[in-house]
Amino acid sequence: MLGMNIGIDLGTTSVIAYVEGKGIVLSEPSVVAYRNDNGKVIAMGKAACKMIGRDPDSITVVRPMKDGVVSDFTVAEQMLRFYIKKICGNKIFKPNIIVSMPGTVTNLERRTILDVITASGAGRACLLEEPLAAAIGSGIEISQPSGVMIIDMGGGTTDIAVITMGTMAVANSVKVAGNLLNDSIVRYLRRERDIIVGELTAEEIKKKVGCAYLRQEEVVMVAKGKDYFTGMPIDFEITSTETYLAMREYINQILEAVQGVFEKTPPELVSDILQEGIVLTGGTALLYGMDKVISELTGVDVRIADDPLNCVANGIGKVLGDLFFLSENGYLFKSRQDISFVEEDKREDF
Repeated sequence: MLGMNIGIDLGTTSVIAYVEGKGIVLSEPSVVAYRNDNGKVIAMGKAACKMIGRDPDSITVVRPMKDGVVSDFTVAEQMLRFYIKKICGNKIFKPNIIVSMPGTVTNLERRTILDVITASGAGRACLLEEPLAAAIGSGIEISQPSGVMIIDMGGGTTDIAVITMGTMAVANSVKVAGNLLNDSIVRYLRRERDIIVGELTAEEIKKKVGCAYLRQEEVVMVAKGKDYFTGMPIDFEITSTETYLAMREYINQILEAVQGVFEKTPPELVSDILQEGIVLTGGTALLYGMDKVISELTGVDVRIADDPLNCVANGIGKVLGDLFFLSENGYLFKSRQDISFVEEDKREDF
């Protein structure tokens, strides 16, 4: 195919781009800031992320992706158009782009992702499930007739899948991941301590003292917030036990989803998983004790992949030039014209 081949991990919290022959060339938060009066974008990526919680009434800061799918088409298109142009420069031919998506999405969500990618400047676009890409990126040999479980824990969704012979045999996706864990810390502090903190402070607390499994030695950090009653700024201490209690409900929801996938998995594949173990990828996999709590639930060895943040992007990168793998498993590149034809056919059916 003519044009540059690009893989994009289009996540709720970040956009990571992989270019064939070059590797990862872009990693930015999926955040956009624009003016309310004229809709003009004034910042995106890291610059826009710094504005979260600090934006005046004249500016809106948004994440155009929510739970792994497009929530604001116009802003998502502007963001991707900027990044694609930044990567491609003045290339004559439009790029061919493979984009990640949650393991279980509706046909409408699939079409919306394809639509926003082709509207942003892609010549042809193809979708690849995040668990499959994460497994490839973590070095797992997925083509063998044996099962392996991958748990990709991002910012918006946690995808759990059992992969065998290059496809997902069983999969589930829950809208519980890093962002919801941040929100739980914000709510806990307001409810239990009468302290108001922002999203970025909650993220810092989660990374420094957060845990999915109670630490034997408690860890304490000092954070900054605002007193709920007086509105005055305060410094306060928060412990690892408090963050565990704040996040425990959502950690349990992830564990229930893992258990649910095991219940649906055929016994032969369960036997393979018992032998091969479970692999964790994504940023939330780095939460202290996440591997241990899943191992205790399942009785299976759990390991965190090398470079878990970039597993999906690296996995897409590995299949960018492998047209045989894509075609054999039913992954087709579609142009904007192809998508329009599908939409017209649906209208005619009505």
